[in-house]
Amino acid sequence: MNQFVNICFGVALAMTLATVADADEFKLSNSQRISCSRGLSAGKLNTATCKSYAYIFNARTSEYFRCQVSLALTRDNKEVINVQADGSCAKKPRIFETDSSYSFDATETEPPNTNSFFGPGGYSIWASDNTTQKVRGCITISSGLGSDISKCLDMTFN
Repeated sequence: MNQFVNICFGVALAMTLATVADADEFKLSNSQRISCSRGLSAGKLNTATCKSYAYIFNARTSEYFRCQVSLALTRDNKEVINVQADGSCAKKPRIFETDSSYSFDATETEPPNTNSFFGPGGYSIWASDNTTQKVRGCITISSGLGSDISKCLDMTFN
């Protein structure tokens, strides 16, 4: 199983580095997550599936991409029967309306999770303007009706 997790990390890193290599204004989030599940199928087949998420952030425009990579491995008691991998990045809207120099971080809930009432969970994005004291926090969760609900709030400094 250790080799399987290493393969998941390798695939996730390769996909995100390929996206980041195109422009130096994009930054990779520092908090990638991985979650794995195992199942037993008919005929004593074992299936393990791992998913990992990362975020690519445009430090000038505050647009970001949510990237996901998954790897599924099916085996019996003697050999690996099937390996499937998939992944892509989905473009998300700007966090701030104007161009500047931004920093960010992201975090992802990992299903199953008691905090995800309507679906597989959600994620949060924190972004700050490097040129002024301005921070915005955004949370996105699944509505359970096929769409995501996202809200961003500007932080106040007391």
